Amino acid sequence: MKIVVTVAAPVEAVWDALRNKEKIRHWHGWEYEGPQGGLEEEIDLIYFTETTEDGTTLTLGHGDRFEVEPVEGGSRVTLTRAPRGADPEWEAYYDDVTEGWITFLHQLRFAVERHPGDPRRTLFYSGTGAVSPIEDLRIPAEDAFDLDLIGERVKCEVWYRSDHQLGLTVDAWGNGLLVLSHIPPGDLKPDGATMAILSVYGDTDQDALEARWRAWWTERYPEELKLPE
Repeated sequence: MKIVVTVAAPVEAVWDALRNKEKIRHWHGWEYEGPQGGLEEEIDLIYFTETTEDGTTLTLGHGDRFEVEPVEGGSRVTLTRAPRGADPEWEAYYDDVTEGWITFLHQLRFAVERHPGDPRRTLFYSGTGAVSPIEDLRIPAEDAFDLDLIGERVKCEVWYRSDHQLGLTVDAWGNGLLVLSHIPPGDLKPDGATMAILSVYGDTDQDALEARWRAWWTERYPEELKLPE
């Protein structure tokens, strides 16, 4: 399984975004703190624990491999997933990890192309639901459009589309990025799965944005029930 993204930047800049710990914060995942640590600890674990480098190839400890190579107009980043079954502990989450990498590679491209060196702030929401937030938000099929987005009028452009995801640039968030994901109900996820990551920059009022999105999201996408261990 390969995920390929072309970035309009030199190989050196893209490789730096993969190996500079502070710059990884600009695109990997989202900000959080938990009982086992937060984003800082996650970055250390994934990108700097039992990893190997060979030129501009980075192999992670669990077997996923990044390759950065020059192409016309910039650099091609290829992420080759480790084979299924390579890590039995994570086998049940293999498809979820693949979806995560799709998100993060497009966030990497966005950070390098649109906000080189700029810190971001993030909001993250997840839950269950049969209806995609793309449908709930009435996002048009065009590549660029104006949209009433949960209490604010914004200009958007499609940053990427995949089978389960949509990434949109949002001018009102300091030229930010909105990633929406939806897995419909099925055998592995009988209640479906939804996710949103908001990356914002500059003087965006994050508290007001969080209040609007939290109210809208929790009304539609309840959190997955976690059984006691």
